[in-house]
Amino acid sequence: MGNNRRDFIKRSGLAGLGLAGSGFLSAKNNEISSRHYKSGRTQLQNMSGFAAPKMDKVRVGIIGLGQRGPGAVNRLSKIQGVEIKALCDIREDKALKAKERLKDTNHNPDLYFGGAMEWKRICDRDDIDLVYICTPWDWHTPMCVYAMENGKHAATEVPAATTLDECWQLVETSERTKKHCMMLENCCYDFFELLTLNMVRQGYFGDLIHAEGAYIHDLLGLNFNKEGYYQMWRLEENATRDGNLYPTHGLGPVCWAMDINRGDQMDYLVAMSSNDFMMAPHAKELSEDDPFFNMWASKKYRGNMNTTTVKTKKGRTIMIQHDVTSPRPYSRIHLISGTKGVARKYPSPSRIATGHEWKTEEEFKQLEAEYTPELIRKVGDMAKKIGGHGGMDFIMDWRLIDCLRNGISLDQDVYDAALWSAMAPLSEKSVANRSTSVDVPDFTAGAWKTNEPVDITLRGAGTTEVITQ
Repeated sequence: MGNNRRDFIKRSGLAGLGLAGSGFLSAKNNEISSRHYKSGRTQLQNMSGFAAPKMDKVRVGIIGLGQRGPGAVNRLSKIQGVEIKALCDIREDKALKAKERLKDTNHNPDLYFGGAMEWKRICDRDDIDLVYICTPWDWHTPMCVYAMENGKHAATEVPAATTLDECWQLVETSERTKKHCMMLENCCYDFFELLTLNMVRQGYFGDLIHAEGAYIHDLLGLNFNKEGYYQMWRLEENATRDGNLYPTHGLGPVCWAMDINRGDQMDYLVAMSSNDFMMAPHAKELSEDDPFFNMWASKKYRGNMNTTTVKTKKGRTIMIQHDVTSPRPYSRIHLISGTKGVARKYPSPSRIATGHEWKTEEEFKQLEAEYTPELIRKVGDMAKKIGGHGGMDFIMDWRLIDCLRNGISLDQDVYDAALWSAMAPLSEKSVANRSTSVDVPDFTAGAWKTNEPVDITLRGAGTTEVITQ
């Protein structure tokens, strides 16, 4: 398969969008042009705290109906003020099945399928407000940019970008068009993460010193499953890149807690990967019985474990790990450590301490009762019933729609999408150079010094109801 999918993206008409010549569709590489670090970049519009005009109805087009898209269709159909206008997937059966989910609702979306560029027709429509993207990683930036260029807000699954050029393209397009570009980092909306964020805001942990996050998830079997990711695109990522390829689940929540982009900023990082002890041997084993895997058996895969450490401008540290092959229990770690206490989510049960011993179960329940944020109190119980990773997916979607309907700023902005996604190519550069330190770009153009921290209160909104029928 090689780079066929990426090559196709480049030659399938995107050059005609005015994107290829800007470096937007450059091949994955670790080269960082000087403009990424050029001081004095002028913001066209500070998208941190930016509020678009409110809209009573949010008309949505959803692109990608494989792994993540069908769940989004279901969740969005249960939120007041949403009208699902269009569904798109290259596979007709996926589009038909997604529409079938809506047969008992008021939604009657048009379907787009069959061609690799059918998604553009959704972005070209005049009756779409939000393009919701659930496709393989290489398509996220092209689709976000094209949507914003055509007057739509964009929300994309993680990561929002895979190269630094793409990160800058997102930032510059969002600022110029004044359209939201939100990365759908659902883990920011999990219950313990929001609880501890509210505790941080109330000063419970004192001044934060250090944080840890991770994506440790055994996907070895799924990555090598022919019926798993479409055309095995995720395996291709692991066979062509070596770094922290999927950082945002662990990184997003701790960046919120540490006010990254909003009071503090990443300065530089160092990344190190282990060797690959499992993927190449597994490919070779599979190839002995199935010639299909011969091409995969000859590849050199990224290391099992990548550990990336970050130093911030205020002297704090962040550690992010990535391992999707080792036989380990699932973990995002989510550790935040301050001058007065510490919280850690994994391994379960989640724990909080203000001394040398963890709080008891009863003490933890008391903290939950005191510090659970109003966002959770508003939709938490309903989110658990509707689902999506225990409810955090629904909280994320509800919050996005409620903010758009009430004309208030989103919790995640384009600078978060760019910075959190940039950890992958930056870590690749460090790994490729014997773990040398790599400077982290400031996507906010210095606005991080005055940007307000993420505000997870309802901010006078919270008016969007949940459809329970």
